[in-house]
Amino acid sequence: MKQQYIVGIDLGTSNTVVAYAAPGGQQVELFEIEQLVGAGEVAARPLLPSVRFHPAAGELRPGDLQLPWPAEAGGGKVGDSVGDGESADDGDGGDLGEGAQLALTGRFALELGAQVPGRLVASAKSWLSHASVDRMAAILPWGADAAVAKVSPVAASASYLAHVRAAWGHRFPQAPLEQQQVILTVPASFDEGARALTVEAARQAGLPRLRLLEEPQAAFYDWLFRHQESLDTELAETRLLMVCDIGGGTTDLTLIQVAFKDGEPELTRVGVGNHLMLGGDNMDLALAHLVESRLPESGGKKLSAARFSQLTARCRAAKEQLLAHGAPESVLLTLLGGGAKLIGGARSIELQRDEVLNMIVDGFMPRVAVDQPILQRRAGLVEFGLPYPADAAITRHVAAFLRRHKEAAQRALAEPEEPLAAQEPQAQQTVQQAGDEQPPAEPRLPVPDTVLFNGGVFRAEALSERLQATLADWRGTPLRLLHNDNPDIAVARGAVAYALVRQGHGRRIGGGSARSYFLVLEEGSKQRRGICILPRGSEEGHEIRLPERTFSLRLGQPVRFYLASSVADTRYQPGQIASLDDEDFIRLPPIATVVQPQAGSTQREVRVELITGITEVGSLELHCVSIDNPARRWLLEFQLRSDGEATTASSEALPPRFADAVKSIEHIFGGRSQAVDNKEVRRLRGQLEHLLGKRDDWEMPLLRALFDALLQRARRRRRSPEHERLWLNLAGYCLRPGLGDAIDDWRIEQLTALLSQGIQYVNESQNWSEWWTLWRRAAGGLAAETQELLLAELLPALQTETVKARKRQPAPISGSHDDMLRLVASLERLPVERKIEVGDWLLDSLASGSEKPLGWWALGRLGARQPLYGSAHQVVAVEDACRWLEGLLAVDWKKVEPAAFAATQLARLTGDRSRDLPDSIREGVVARLSAINANGHWIEQISNVVELDKADERRAFGESLPAGLRLVHDEGRAQTAAAAQSAPAGRS
Repeated sequence: MKQQYIVGIDLGTSNTVVAYAAPGGQQVELFEIEQLVGAGEVAARPLLPSVRFHPAAGELRPGDLQLPWPAEAGGGKVGDSVGDGESADDGDGGDLGEGAQLALTGRFALELGAQVPGRLVASAKSWLSHASVDRMAAILPWGADAAVAKVSPVAASASYLAHVRAAWGHRFPQAPLEQQQVILTVPASFDEGARALTVEAARQAGLPRLRLLEEPQAAFYDWLFRHQESLDTELAETRLLMVCDIGGGTTDLTLIQVAFKDGEPELTRVGVGNHLMLGGDNMDLALAHLVESRLPESGGKKLSAARFSQLTARCRAAKEQLLAHGAPESVLLTLLGGGAKLIGGARSIELQRDEVLNMIVDGFMPRVAVDQPILQRRAGLVEFGLPYPADAAITRHVAAFLRRHKEAAQRALAEPEEPLAAQEPQAQQTVQQAGDEQPPAEPRLPVPDTVLFNGGVFRAEALSERLQATLADWRGTPLRLLHNDNPDIAVARGAVAYALVRQGHGRRIGGGSARSYFLVLEEGSKQRRGICILPRGSEEGHEIRLPERTFSLRLGQPVRFYLASSVADTRYQPGQIASLDDEDFIRLPPIATVVQPQAGSTQREVRVELITGITEVGSLELHCVSIDNPARRWLLEFQLRSDGEATTASSEALPPRFADAVKSIEHIFGGRSQAVDNKEVRRLRGQLEHLLGKRDDWEMPLLRALFDALLQRARRRRRSPEHERLWLNLAGYCLRPGLGDAIDDWRIEQLTALLSQGIQYVNESQNWSEWWTLWRRAAGGLAAETQELLLAELLPALQTETVKARKRQPAPISGSHDDMLRLVASLERLPVERKIEVGDWLLDSLASGSEKPLGWWALGRLGARQPLYGSAHQVVAVEDACRWLEGLLAVDWKKVEPAAFAATQLARLTGDRSRDLPDSIREGVVARLSAINANGHWIEQISNVVELDKADERRAFGESLPAGLRLVHDEGRAQTAAAAQSAPAGRS
């Protein structure tokens, strides 16, 4: 069907907005979206709140939820996510079957979320950019009860788009949305992973073909389109424009240079900001914390995560009332009670307009100096699992953005670098003659001469006035403010205007890629380095070749590359080597493909070069192209499913005698048929240390290279009990902790294939011990399915008597009880209900005296508030952790030291109220630890959000990590990071 409309969709954190125009037309219309605005009441509204409400079964009557289209075409059932009947994936909750409750989207969902705690999915867009969790796993609403069905951030985003698609189809049945020209907007600061997930959400919603546009550019396109007849005069005094787009979830900054050629303005984007999760949501949270502290009879006790979510929704509504035109002097905010006390337990707080205004303006837009740095605190605010910036002052972030793009701004403004307070040469000479040392004057920061504000935050005039005044302070003169008549809908309208510009109706913004992209290298330097594969400013559709860099790829195996990007002004050339240690460089998810051999070919490797480009969607595209046959090319795709995106560890060149070490391994596990006696097998570890240095000092590249050598010879591990025992020991040691190197996920895949084979020498207890230790060491890389398989094997054996007590009857598995228990406790990707099952059994066994003190360590690991490598949505509930802690408090911690450490892990502070224990309970644990003069760092972990030190990391993991590697706990997922450049070699 011929395209009839151009459609712009602003998939916002708070609201989704749609605009449209007939192709070739000059009129941009707003599409009002039909939605439920009350029980059984449907109305068209310009904004569709980007929220989902998951009602309990029977909570609402079917007639209350009736829309003008079938439920399957819109938000779907509570456990579903897509509008075309397609299930997104097995992580989206699944179909709940006949009689399942519908999920609500839109205005009525927002109102219900303010009334009923723990059932509202909000800020899904912020989760799309939160790489520290599996964004395709069913984790929202965050912190909700186990009985509440959940969806993934991608699925939630897809449901909003599915609602739009259904509403459009109802109004324009002859022009299905999927057959129109669709422009979907994203923050300019979104990285490749977040962009790809947005495209995936659109695909799940039945919109497989679209183009992405950055939101600040869309806002400016809207202004350009509305002033297209007078641009030369409107922009005559403008040389550098800053678009400041502050919405519900992000502060998105863009610089656009304005130059004139033959009297016509030329527009070039010259800078974008890094991702900043700071916007209206943060303001709502700040108000919620204020109200929470004033709730009567609270006694300083925090609300549950579900109740706090409800309070935040109510604070959002109160904020919008108090900051609107003609606002009342105050608003009475009522938080309903729960259960039987729904009405009687209601609590009310009066919010004054002036106090709210001052709190938000001074807290988020303080009038600061241009050189004031961003405040660096030990931890930022963590609410609902999202890591917000430690510094909430938007003005300080804007100043940092301008400093980062200083050179581009100077070129645009054609301003020389002048001192902030230039002195006369004679005066300077007098100072020098007096013998005083005068520090060099700081160059004046170039500040844009024009600004465009966009986003719902700027509906509050006080905020726009404060930011405008602060920018004027920095510049020394007032800035020109471009009028934005409706910041709520400008992005959607601008998306349509952009498409019309592409058809020749208006002025286009140039600039190409906003980022430079780098391939992370792993060669011979402690500094993390990368080769530029696509420079900033590259235009879409233009291929960048790196012919001087060739790769030899093995066929039939996964090929993975690790990338980084930077928005810095530095002008890199394709193929240029750069140090990636600067904070401006952001790592991206890995990209991968499998290069399959041609049918009938015996070729095992192929030589390729890399070709990069920017697609029409606006995302990076990377191909491997055969040197011998350029017609053969393989697209590399971003890997977004994993919740453990490992970074490439900083590498050292392999030791000079590494080849000799491989020969030693070959001698023991190689293909030669001659016999090797047991003494030679046992001597291998000593030989490797003699050749490579002390084993504790082996760094990541060496460990993984040794593992690869062992993996190639895995078939010959069964020659003797000694062979098997040694192979298991070395393989596990070299692969620990199962993640951290560029292709560890591929190594884990190969290792997992050995799981079904088991061990050969089943009567050797030490072989069983090494077998379970191998899987414990690799647990960080094991998929959830593999971890469940291991638990299914181990738990029955653990819950029965020891092998010796079975009268030596044959058993399917065997080994040390302690080794198996350590492994079970290390399976952090187990479903929460399985962890609770194991923990309850452990607690009963410990109470009865049938379990060793090691059980306390295992209990602490199972119930840890902050996992070592797992996702925060797999942490056991607060109620279960408190119940386990009661058992720990009955133990004498002086006599049972593992119990004190376990209590520390259960009571550890994360900053996320859905995981943190009540203050009173944590204070009780601190008192007990103080009474036994426990490790001071344990007390600090309960009182403040801090990382584990090396000793506690080793205690929790079970042994030291590889030298040069540390576990960094990044709000919901433990990722690995190279620390070789910051720690002396040989320290673990």
